[in-house]
Amino acid sequence: MNTVIFKTAAPVLTALMLVFSIFVLLRGHNEPGGGFIGGLIGASGLAIYGIAAGVDACRRALRVHPIVLAGLGVVLAAIAGFISLAAEVPFLTGLWWIFEFEGTEIALSTPLIFDIGVYAVVVGAVGTIALSLEGEEGEEEDD
Repeated sequence: MNTVIFKTAAPVLTALMLVFSIFVLLRGHNEPGGGFIGGLIGASGLAIYGIAAGVDACRRALRVHPIVLAGLGVVLAAIAGFISLAAEVPFLTGLWWIFEFEGTEIALSTPLIFDIGVYAVVVGAVGTIALSLEGEEGEEEDD
């Protein structure tokens, strides 16, 4: 898409979508949301940027190939399960750790680690698919 408005708005829209996807990821434990829907929102932002700036520019902005992100997500999700086994409870049992930081309680948990892994898998897999499809479409236009 070669419109000036879209090319100008796409980077801002992408940044907003990525920030919103992280918000959805982090609020997913207590309200609707989580790693999967957050990942879809993030991957949609990458697809929009890829359409506006081109696949090569989008891949340079990511700095890692999206499939590597998906692989890291699988490893993170597995780590969440293995932490449970190390605590001698069933695989993927939720465990919480409460830390106090400057008078504020911060709760970290294995479900959060798992959700971050799911987020990375979805962004990586859907991002790979979207950028591959956009790249093929761009190659056909050059012929």
